[in-house]
Amino acid sequence: MASHQDFVDYVTEQLREAGTIRSRKMFGEYGLFCDEVFFAVICDDQLFVKVPPAGEAAFPHLPKSPPYEGAKDYLWVEDVDDRDTMTALTRLTCLALQTQPKKRRK
Repeated sequence: MASHQDFVDYVTEQLREAGTIRSRKMFGEYGLFCDEVFFAVICDDQLFVKVPPAGEAAFPHLPKSPPYEGAKDYLWVEDVDDRDTMTALTRLTCLALQTQPKKRRK
């Protein structure tokens, strides 16, 4: 089941205080970017955020789950109405992703 644009719009609005949020249709679902850093996906109207060690340590109550079959585990944000938690998680995740060494393409 594909995600609905109104859900994607709601999530991006909830995250507006984290930075410049944009969504992009990817593989029939949506990828989310904060200040041009890819940090999350929306699949089946559910938000999944990448799992850097700092994010996992700061938010141990968030369950981990793959957003689609064959994917790595992401943090599953069940309560997208909790703007403060989502903003903090997004900022922490993007900061961690920006400081990681870039992977070289072959």
